[in-house]
Amino acid sequence: MRIQKKSALLVALLIVLAALGLWYATKPTKAKLATPTAIPVRVVAVAEKDVPRYVSGIGSVLSLHSVVVRPQIDGILTRLLVKEGQLVKKGDLLATIDDRSIRASLDQARAQLGESQAQLQVALVNLKRYKLLSVDDGVSKQTYDQQQALVNQLKATAQGNQASIDSAEVQLSYTQIRSPVSGRVGIRTVDEGNFLRMTDTQGLFTVTQIDPIAVEFSLPQQMLPTLQGLINDPQHARVKAYIGADTDGETGNLLGEGHLTLIDNQINANTGTIRAKAEFDNDAQKLWPGLLVTVKIQIALDKDALVVPPTVVQRGLDQHFVYRVNGDKVEAVQVQMVYQGSGQDIIKGVKPGDVLVSDGQSRLKPGATVQVLTEPPQVVRSEAAQ
Repeated sequence: MRIQKKSALLVALLIVLAALGLWYATKPTKAKLATPTAIPVRVVAVAEKDVPRYVSGIGSVLSLHSVVVRPQIDGILTRLLVKEGQLVKKGDLLATIDDRSIRASLDQARAQLGESQAQLQVALVNLKRYKLLSVDDGVSKQTYDQQQALVNQLKATAQGNQASIDSAEVQLSYTQIRSPVSGRVGIRTVDEGNFLRMTDTQGLFTVTQIDPIAVEFSLPQQMLPTLQGLINDPQHARVKAYIGADTDGETGNLLGEGHLTLIDNQINANTGTIRAKAEFDNDAQKLWPGLLVTVKIQIALDKDALVVPPTVVQRGLDQHFVYRVNGDKVEAVQVQMVYQGSGQDIIKGVKPGDVLVSDGQSRLKPGATVQVLTEPPQVVRSEAAQ
């Protein structure tokens, strides 16, 4: 029985081995030589165009002239001739102060001057007469000298009276408060009938120049040589101001365009930045004093630059590269990064019109087969159109 069992086991083992050998013999070959699957990618063509270079920063809108209107004499405010928010010109009458007391003082000074001039006229006639009589000793030398002193005294008195008149006229001019600058009237702090004092610090209201207006901003100290070159340029650097934009200036509303006018005379050692100022025409009054804005300054213009979106350029171990489509395959091309903008990069190492991969690079390697997705072609946006 044991021999029969052993024989049965041996036969079964042989059958299993024969089955395994038959399976391996008839096993299909691996698909190593099968055609590789194409990798879907998106592409963009290299564009050639003039590209302006910009630098951005955060700035604050400032009025070129902002004046607190205060009284220069004490008195009752009799009239307010402007409304809050009204636009006024330099020299416009804004308010008046009670001038009756000053006019009375002016009339008194003029009367005193008339009296002094009459006395002086008589003294001059007597002086002329004494001079003729002194030749023949008709009057003593002492009398003549006394008359000369009287004439000098009356002249000084007349000059003092004229000075009093000038002072009163100045005081009278202070009763008419005129605008020192052209601008917009702010919120008033007093009403008609109030007694005004020169010591009042808050004043009546402010007049702030709105057009033109300035924007002050800070840039890294490394930008100083560039700013110096721009401000010495007769054309002046163009500056754009945005609201609601990040430092790239790609979003937000354009409020105005101006030109660079001033670089501060020192660098802030604590922050390593330098302040600069630009002036803007502000006819539409979109720029308002105190408003925080993002500024963009054009610092250069690259002629016939090769432009691609930022997603095209890949970072290698040593340098940058791109995947260029050649037929249905891709090849890696080393490129030089010339300029990195917020929405486009300027590169060297490719030609205008080359088709480069803009999306799907993570699965690629040189020689890989690709399938270009049929979509509307990606357009490289030019900052010059902004």
